[in-house]
Amino acid sequence: MAVIKKFSLLLLIGAFFCNPVLADEVSIRDEIKLLKERIQALEKKVSEQDTFIATQNTTVKIQAQQISDYEIKFSQFEEKLKRAPSETMQIMEGLELGAGLTMVVQGANNVNNSSEGQTQKRNRTDGSYSADITLAKEFKEFDSRAFLHLEGGQGDGVEDDLILYSNVNRDADNHENVRVTELWYEQGLFKDKAALAFGKLDPTVYFDQNEVANDETTQFLGRMFRNSATLEFPDNTAGLRIAVLPKDWVELGYGMFNGNSDNWSKMFDNLFNIGQITLKTNFSNLAGNYRFYGWNNNLYHTKWLDSEKAKEAAYGFGLSFDQKVSDIVTLFVRYGWQDPKVYNPDLTASGGLPYSLEQSWSAGLQVEGKPWGREKDILAFAIGQAFPSGDYKEYYGFSARPEGHIESYYKLHLNDHLSLSPDLQYIWNAFGKDVGDDPNNVFVGGMRAQMEF
Repeated sequence: MAVIKKFSLLLLIGAFFCNPVLADEVSIRDEIKLLKERIQALEKKVSEQDTFIATQNTTVKIQAQQISDYEIKFSQFEEKLKRAPSETMQIMEGLELGAGLTMVVQGANNVNNSSEGQTQKRNRTDGSYSADITLAKEFKEFDSRAFLHLEGGQGDGVEDDLILYSNVNRDADNHENVRVTELWYEQGLFKDKAALAFGKLDPTVYFDQNEVANDETTQFLGRMFRNSATLEFPDNTAGLRIAVLPKDWVELGYGMFNGNSDNWSKMFDNLFNIGQITLKTNFSNLAGNYRFYGWNNNLYHTKWLDSEKAKEAAYGFGLSFDQKVSDIVTLFVRYGWQDPKVYNPDLTASGGLPYSLEQSWSAGLQVEGKPWGREKDILAFAIGQAFPSGDYKEYYGFSARPEGHIESYYKLHLNDHLSLSPDLQYIWNAFGKDVGDDPNNVFVGGMRAQMEF
């Protein structure tokens, strides 16, 4: 039986391998299987390629966007470079830079300050200089303006050798350092019908002005002819100024300043207030200005005849006129009055003597050099007096006579950057004839050089 089964199995195997149809069927199935395996492998590779391509496309898009961003930034940078000169010009537009140097040499006879134990009736020659740098910027779009003034210098000139009610060199206010004397911002209002300025201001720029007697660097050197001797202006200090022009021929001005310019604390306890009205004329094309002002100073003052009253205010009024009377001649006059019953203990003459004035006046003229072929030259003359307070006179028992001043200068215009001005001054009744020996008359001769850059 076992032999029969083995023989049958051998027949079947032989029949399978000897039958060509069965052999082909097996071969096809194997090939199909291999093809399927290859297709699956190819599909896997295609899928991997698709994923790689998609990743590459994303990377390309990101890089393309970055390139586009860089191109935009580079284009903007190129445009900015092109605009840079014009933007710089816009920043510079309305910017004004100025610089000046003033040098003064003066000699005086009969100087009357013996506070250092020096003999009377001496002759002295001293000098001083001042330097100014100004920077102004106009903002047309805002109708406003900013201003910076730096000042420095050295030397008192002959002022410390003279005891006077009103000294002889207004430009000698130097402290041997560089300081900010003005720093302010001005805003135009109501289409240039008003203006507001605030910051560190110079009150003399806005009040008691004068066209021919208001600038010690180019006009009169003597203090009496720079501003009224009875007007207690604080030095450059914190404050504000308002101007209103209701008509072309009238200007209303008001200023409020810190009366103690050396101390900015408790400013509202020491206010200096001043108001001014200016009338502008033009007769036959000859311009004129007529200014009237009144002021009040809350800085502590002492009564001459009652020293226990040491917290008094001071007040006063004055005027300043200038009028052209021809194409080459301009006249001016000033007058001032202040409360004669009080004095500022910090206001002393050289030598430390307190004093106060009650009235002062000055007048003069300026002649342009056209008739002698020097159109830019100036010849000027002024005369004035300072009257001491009656209570001051009574307190000390002084004679306290009016101190008189005469000054004349000739401004020689050498070029647009340099001028020389010989200056002569004569003072009689120096300090009311209450210091020094008779005749108490002082002659001062000097030379001023003014350079502008």
